[in-house]
Amino acid sequence: MAPLPKSTTEPDGSAVVRVLSYNIRSMRDDTDALARVIAACAPDLVLVQEAPRFFRWRKKLARLAAASGQVLLTGGATAAGPAILCGLRTTVERTEDVLLPLTPGLHRRGFATAVVRFGAVRLGVLSCHLSLQRDERYEQGGMLLDRLAGLGVEHAIAGGDLNERPDGRTFRRLSETLQDCRVTAPWGGDLTSTPADPHQRIDAVFATKGVQVLGCGVPPDLPGADLIAATDHLPVLAAVRIPAA
Repeated sequence: MAPLPKSTTEPDGSAVVRVLSYNIRSMRDDTDALARVIAACAPDLVLVQEAPRFFRWRKKLARLAAASGQVLLTGGATAAGPAILCGLRTTVERTEDVLLPLTPGLHRRGFATAVVRFGAVRLGVLSCHLSLQRDERYEQGGMLLDRLAGLGVEHAIAGGDLNERPDGRTFRRLSETLQDCRVTAPWGGDLTSTPADPHQRIDAVFATKGVQVLGCGVPPDLPGADLIAATDHLPVLAAVRIPAA
């Protein structure tokens, strides 16, 4: 299988961007293996779910970012778990962490969001981890679409742990408005949970309609031992081309 395209800015001003979505289970597993997996994917943006949220959480995220060739952009405890890391190629315009309405008895959820630039190309970015509860998850899917639309940019990427398979109504709600990058341009593996026994796709990367998806899936050539040791999800990597303004 051919590798995904490398990050680049093309002569017409468009940008090829590599986006990784990864649930890291609060860094409770082998953080060295986790850093190796992220670095091997060579992403420009890492959409993290289940980032550390408690004692010294910023320091933990910053260490992971440094060990994997990234910097901490936004999120973590301030977004109730989602976070965004980025490479030095990324220019940051603004960030915002959003806490979603709390349902009594359920976990607090949120979005980590940013608007970034690659050369002259602007891109909205959102990392999410949706609810385990069906109705709340569906409402959060609508909030995700509203938040992307409110970023004020033509092109945007969203990724995360949806806690739902593609035939679920929230997954379908997102796919009706956005491109499911895995469906648009399949590459690599399909199933994301769990690393030791992949049996379902509950993690995804989505893109707005004007984004050209070059490939998306679970990278096929990463060391299996690292994937199993790092966390309880497999990473989803997408390469996209963002048109010049």
